[in-house]
Amino acid sequence: MKNRFSSHIFWGSHSPLSTLSGAALIIMASSRLSFALICTGALIWVFGLTVLSYSCAHSILPTKGRMVVLLFLSSFFCGIFAILVSLLNPLLILGTFFFLVLVPPWCMSTGFFEAVESLDPFEAISRALLEAVVFSGIIIAISFIREPFGMGTLSFPGSSQGIIEIYEGQSARTFLPGRILSISAGGLLLFGYVIALYRYFKNRSGNVSEE
Repeated sequence: MKNRFSSHIFWGSHSPLSTLSGAALIIMASSRLSFALICTGALIWVFGLTVLSYSCAHSILPTKGRMVVLLFLSSFFCGIFAILVSLLNPLLILGTFFFLVLVPPWCMSTGFFEAVESLDPFEAISRALLEAVVFSGIIIAISFIREPFGMGTLSFPGSSQGIIEIYEGQSARTFLPGRILSISAGGLLLFGYVIALYRYFKNRSGNVSEE
């Protein structure tokens, strides 16, 4: 499994767009920029702490049921993150918790823990944070398209209503064909175009297979 860590973080065969791991999380969290930012914090927090805990204690974990322990750890850290956010912004956590529960399954679906045993804790946490940042960057990039064209706004965490909205103008709000991007069907449609472009440029660059 060492070739996992020698592959390119974006073009490699284990990159988020290549494996389509967490596709549901991408669709749900990218509907608004504020949601994408909260998801980014959760991904870095949960994935980083879970990998750190596992890399330090994998030798004492039982062979059977190891994935159950990892799911418990990632769910525990996700719950801690939700509690911390709820203390700062209780309304925002109500609007984001429905997709934050998908963060622990994403951690399991990456296949990261099957290869991390060969790395020391520093290398493991560095690679984990890098993968979480890349995955979060994809979500944020898609949200920069979906929210302005779908809702005519850009939102950030904060305020007593949970988010702060920056309106882009009346023309953006009345652009009816673009509003489909604000719903799940529009997110899937946009995600399909993103995957197609990713495959095209990956093949053009010659990185078809993992090195």
